[in-house]
Amino acid sequence: MWDDLTAWNQCCPVCYYGTAVKDKIHPKWYPAASVSCACGATFTTGSTLSSISVEICSACHPLFTGQQKFIDTAGRVDKFNQRVALADKKKAEAAARKQKKDADEAAAAL
Repeated sequence: MWDDLTAWNQCCPVCYYGTAVKDKIHPKWYPAASVSCACGATFTTGSTLSSISVEICSACHPLFTGQQKFIDTAGRVDKFNQRVALADKKKAEAAARKQKKDADEAAAAL
C-alpha cells in the first residue's frame, strides 16, 4: 500500500495526531523531552515526561563504550559481601560449637 516512503512519512503524523489519538484519555506527549545522565550526557527524545534523569546511558554504559567499568548502584556488592562474611562467621561458630559438643560427649563416654 505504501510504496513511496515519503508519502508514508507525510501521512503518518497526520493519521496519528488526527485520528488515532483520542481526546482526554492519553497523557501529554513531549516530543522534545530532555534526558540527562549522571555522567553529564544529555539528549532529547519523545516522552510523557518533560525531563528525565537516568543513572547510566549509552555514552557511559560499558556495552556501548567497550570499556570495563564497575557499576555498583546503592552498594549492592558491599551488602552482598557483608552477608557472605556474616555467613562464614556463623559457619565457623557452628563448627566450633560442634567440635566442643563432640569433645564433651567423648569425655563423658570415657
